[in-house]
Amino acid sequence: MRTRLASRLATIRCVSDAELQAGSGSLSARLRERLGEAIDAAGGWLPFERFMAIALYEPGLGYYARGAPIFGTRAEDGSDFVTAPELSPLFGRALARQVAQVFDLLGAVDGAVGRGSAEIFEFGAGSGALAEQLLGALGERVARYSIVDLSGTLRARQQRRLAPFGALVRWLDAWPERIEGVVLGNEVLDAMPVTLLAFDGARWAERGVVRVGRGALPGTVRDEARPRAAGRARDEASVESSAFAWADRATPLRPPLAAPYVAGTVTEIHPQSEAFVRSLAARLVRGAAFFVDYGFPEAEYYLPQRHMGTLMCHRAHRADTDALADVGDKDITAHVNFSAVALAAQDAGLDVVGYTSQARFLLNCGFVSLLEGADAHTLAAAGKLVNEHEMGELFKVLGLARGLALPAGEDWIGFAEGDRTHRL
Repeated sequence: MRTRLASRLATIRCVSDAELQAGSGSLSARLRERLGEAIDAAGGWLPFERFMAIALYEPGLGYYARGAPIFGTRAEDGSDFVTAPELSPLFGRALARQVAQVFDLLGAVDGAVGRGSAEIFEFGAGSGALAEQLLGALGERVARYSIVDLSGTLRARQQRRLAPFGALVRWLDAWPERIEGVVLGNEVLDAMPVTLLAFDGARWAERGVVRVGRGALPGTVRDEARPRAAGRARDEASVESSAFAWADRATPLRPPLAAPYVAGTVTEIHPQSEAFVRSLAARLVRGAAFFVDYGFPEAEYYLPQRHMGTLMCHRAHRADTDALADVGDKDITAHVNFSAVALAAQDAGLDVVGYTSQARFLLNCGFVSLLEGADAHTLAAAGKLVNEHEMGELFKVLGLARGLALPAGEDWIGFAEGDRTHRL
């Protein structure tokens, strides 16, 4: 799930074998040309939100649309980062217990207690690992598994991986008009383009992108400072090859929290993730949605010590903060403001049924029992999902629902203990 889902899905295409064999260099050059054209068409200054959308999702050129390996556990495999389902199949097996509870609730609403069968809708299914795990764990309880993904190349990989499940799995080219069942999004919200805001101590500005060497534009302030890459040193050739620079423009936009922002603050707001959840609310007739991602509630997101924001890039399992360099060759992401997402959902008519850490959610779903008899390798991988210094605390789970009521004395499984909804 990425940007402007309904309109962009129609433009998906897979990268050809010839393009893949040509390597990422030619694709990156074409992507830079495409971004330059977009900047020119916008009058010389492009909002970063639009820059990020093109860099990640431009058909055939963007990071998620060019067919390069993305998901994996080692840089040697050519991958850039790992997600929970690739790290351990126990992630999906634990999540299946929460999904099964929703299926039972839906069956009870229909008057068929114990039927517990419904449809799963997954947005941004990645490698297909989570779908494979859930289908394996839930078996015949899944009436249908629907996947919505903007990347044509990832879709092809998902189809190969999920071929054993046959017609049970389908791929959608647009938002379904009516959603009844369980909606899932693992590391989906963080990949939605964000709007950058910069504070100089007196005024707020929106941070956008200009071409290098084109001179200052009226109403903009150039920021030639380039964030130093974290985790790896970029060579001088990479710096010199960048075609883009930051430029700020006055804006009425503000962060949602009135905090003591320091001069030099750069942070994000998330109109697209909020629009996404409103679109979901317009279609979710009955069921529940669970989003797993890294992020914070609003009061933590805009803390003074996070004055450089959360924008981050990932390549070869290393992170850096320079979103304008090596465009198309690496992921660009930002942490999720879970308060904003929850509020948008609530305002659109959904119930917020829970919010907690990934570790607590998995433990509530019986994660420990799934480890019985596991070997050392399985235990080590699974530990990364729940350890506080790994994914356990940074990643959160947000639960939304409509038209479901728990029986007296029953809790939502994933949020039974350690629910943090009061912090949103």
